[in-house]
Amino acid sequence: MRKGSVALFLALSLVLAFSFFSPVLHAAVQENIYYVTLAKPIPNMGNTVMEVFSYDCIFCYKYDKTVTPKLDKILAGDGIRLSPWHLKTRGRYGVQASELFAALISKDSKAGLNLFDERASFKKAKLAYYKAYHDARERWDKGPDAFLQTGLDAAGISSAEFQRLLKEPATQARLKDWDGAYEIAKVRGIPAFVVKGKYLLFTKNLRSLEDMVAKIKELMAK
Repeated sequence: MRKGSVALFLALSLVLAFSFFSPVLHAAVQENIYYVTLAKPIPNMGNTVMEVFSYDCIFCYKYDKTVTPKLDKILAGDGIRLSPWHLKTRGRYGVQASELFAALISKDSKAGLNLFDERASFKKAKLAYYKAYHDARERWDKGPDAFLQTGLDAAGISSAEFQRLLKEPATQARLKDWDGAYEIAKVRGIPAFVVKGKYLLFTKNLRSLEDMVAKIKELMAK
């Protein structure tokens, strides 16, 4: 994660400690200051903010503990969806993590669960990996099966159910979409937030969560 993301995380942490709704003046969103337009926009993301993350990214872990759930709640109130995109090219088991996350999202979607809900299988597995990797320093030296078992146990599903979910068209389509995460991540690092599939936020210039939300709404209106 780059310095800009560190600065935003610290700023947002202060906001979370006090109030999200204090009056703040927001500068108009300007390209190359608050965002950059992606050279290859992601299609069909008109009312969505994408969050590109990896299980082995410590700053992704910190965002998901303190910032992202609040962001999802605020955006949902305005009909904006926050969509997690796992980066399979990062981490020893990036591919396996993407497959499991995509399968669990299919499971939660069929159950009508928000992905940031405490009951969501996706969230349970994601937090289990974060805690194992960053807090317990687990590296799953016994191989991919051991890695997958951590997520399966957290989500409460069997290997057979995972394989069934993995084969579903919705899961495969999601994995294909997530292949585009690499092009996004290499621009500014991760976590990366993209509005409408085309506007990548420059988090270093955002002063707070409220400022971030304001900029997202402005970009949604473009």
